[in-house]
Amino acid sequence: MLKLAYRQFAAENGEPVAQVYDTIRAIGREAWNACYRGQVEDYDCLLAIEDAGIGEFDWRYITIVENGRISAAMPVFLCPYPLDTTLEEGLPRRLIRRVRRYVSGFLVLRLACLGSPCTENGVIGFHAEVPEERREALLGELLDAFESLAAQEGCALLGIKDIPAPVALEFGAVFSERRYAAIGGLPSAWLDVDFRTIDEYMARLSAGTRKDMRRKMKSFDAVRVEIRTDVGDVLARIMALYHDTRNRSEWQFEELTPAYFEGILTHMRGRSFCVLYFVEDELLAANLIVHDDRVAIDKFFCMDGEQGRPYNLYFLSWFTNLRYCLDNGLSRYQSGQAYYENKVRLGSQLTANTMFFRHRNPVLQTLLRLVSPLFSAEQVK
Repeated sequence: MLKLAYRQFAAENGEPVAQVYDTIRAIGREAWNACYRGQVEDYDCLLAIEDAGIGEFDWRYITIVENGRISAAMPVFLCPYPLDTTLEEGLPRRLIRRVRRYVSGFLVLRLACLGSPCTENGVIGFHAEVPEERREALLGELLDAFESLAAQEGCALLGIKDIPAPVALEFGAVFSERRYAAIGGLPSAWLDVDFRTIDEYMARLSAGTRKDMRRKMKSFDAVRVEIRTDVGDVLARIMALYHDTRNRSEWQFEELTPAYFEGILTHMRGRSFCVLYFVEDELLAANLIVHDDRVAIDKFFCMDGEQGRPYNLYFLSWFTNLRYCLDNGLSRYQSGQAYYENKVRLGSQLTANTMFFRHRNPVLQTLLRLVSPLFSAEQVK
């Protein structure tokens, strides 16, 4: 009680006080979103993630309170982390898997990570009234609380997930001073919707790409497209498509659940939808989108790899999403991470992301720095 009273007194008298919660509900939508204005993946998105029952993840939320107001906030996740998660398929990864048959915990560390495994970036939330010159000190308070939490939870490995290049540039010195090492993450792909029609957009592409896209778009004649906010009747099929797509991916970290897809559509009602692609009566692809009044984020495109490819469903989804942006006045389409070759070909730009990590053992931290280039996820394909 005395500790709680001190925290309340300090917060009300301008001293920053860190508070850690195991549910975002304890913070509340208004207080959290005050630090995440302009972010699509806000309180409602994190609540859907928390409620989804995803794997071995535990969720925490750190806030810094001063003058009776939350001035800074970030989510945290705790989990076992296989170090080869971002390692490309090849001999080293196969050898690691072989060892794990006999030693299940080989190269698996208990991880505490700032950010969320299910959001596009590691956004550091600051209240809109926090002055620029105050942000670095508040980040230091967040990191103090995060590092204390990691120690309490027995996490040897500390991480900060997918910090966008401009933010990494602003706060890189803070991370470096605390001995965090940096490795490249997967860049984020995005396209400004600064054209009025699809034809105007197509005119910006190369002649070869235009010809290819016009040919692929003929598949619309054979495909039925439905935009839905309720997918209960086809959720089992969507999950089959999701697992088919996930199994074809080199990088597998979190495994999403039916509750995740339903939760996003429920908690982010009016700001999310799922696009379904049918050939006759067979659902061959699904695309989960979240958005605000400015940005649409393509969260997951799931497709039957064998039956869907002949219908060019990935490219149909691209043009369906651009049409949605045009029809609803959205100015940016963010198409996510990985599989960059087609995204760049279709006009996307890339923003680099950086992951920061630190092992609490200085000797092991030195070793991880040496081998970290092997585990970097940064690439454009």
